[in-house]
Amino acid sequence: MFGKIQTMKYTDSYCSQMKQLEEKINTADAILIGAGAGMSASAGYTYSGERFEHNFSDFIKKYGFKDMYTAGFYPYETLEEHWAYWSRYIYINRYVQKSNKLYKNLLELVKNRDYFVLTTNVDHCFQNTGFDKQRLFYTQGDYGLWQCSRPCHLKTYDNEAAVKRMVEEQKNMRIPSELIPYCPVCGAPMTMNLRIDQTFVEDNGWHKAASRYQDFLRQHKGQSILYLELGVGGNTPGIIKYPFWKMTYQNPKAVYVCINLSEAYIPTEIKKQSINIVGDIKEVLSYFTREKHVC
Repeated sequence: MFGKIQTMKYTDSYCSQMKQLEEKINTADAILIGAGAGMSASAGYTYSGERFEHNFSDFIKKYGFKDMYTAGFYPYETLEEHWAYWSRYIYINRYVQKSNKLYKNLLELVKNRDYFVLTTNVDHCFQNTGFDKQRLFYTQGDYGLWQCSRPCHLKTYDNEAAVKRMVEEQKNMRIPSELIPYCPVCGAPMTMNLRIDQTFVEDNGWHKAASRYQDFLRQHKGQSILYLELGVGGNTPGIIKYPFWKMTYQNPKAVYVCINLSEAYIPTEIKKQSINIVGDIKEVLSYFTREKHVC
């Protein structure tokens, strides 16, 4: 249905695109933000390089890991070592960073508007920055939650206190055995509440957020809505990218905006309703916070 148009074929200048985007933000009835991994990467929360090496030098030395993400799937021989790795992983990606300039700039841009955030990110950056919790839908889970690994019941558990204790008390890449989390119902080991397979638990909070998202879509159906896609790649396009394309195509008043450093493109069918910006999200959003715009 949708044929791709690469951004490099556009002739509009960057300044022209930014002015168009500013106008659409100011005139839209509502703004639906779709945020992917590129959003947090632009904020500096990278899963490889210096940040990974600084926090996991011992695991890198032992296993030769190249990045934080793939190391999380390694079949560690003991739960003590598994949770030594994962407690650090959760701690630096969920609890250390409480706010971020990129997210602050985005909040400043939409805080007085009718907005909603749909995100595949699980690092809680939106809420930590001050976005309204009632306007957020974390579709893929949350680093701050555990669930039963089976799962025997559809409930999640806050892990902040337990994770911080694991980080403080681990030695030689292992946590004390008494800190291993087990399901309070069936006794199976706990696991992360992340959508990696069919065992992902969609708890009551997840369903309430999903309902609020659907309510937002219904309330603004046919209106002048801005679909603002930030850093969404091709891993899970069915959650944000494809629905945004479809809803734009079905609504002549809608505008689709894609901001992406390396995966920015739009379908030919909605070209006239779209703004496509190849660039760092952090730099693009900073345009709106300067006293004098660069353009």
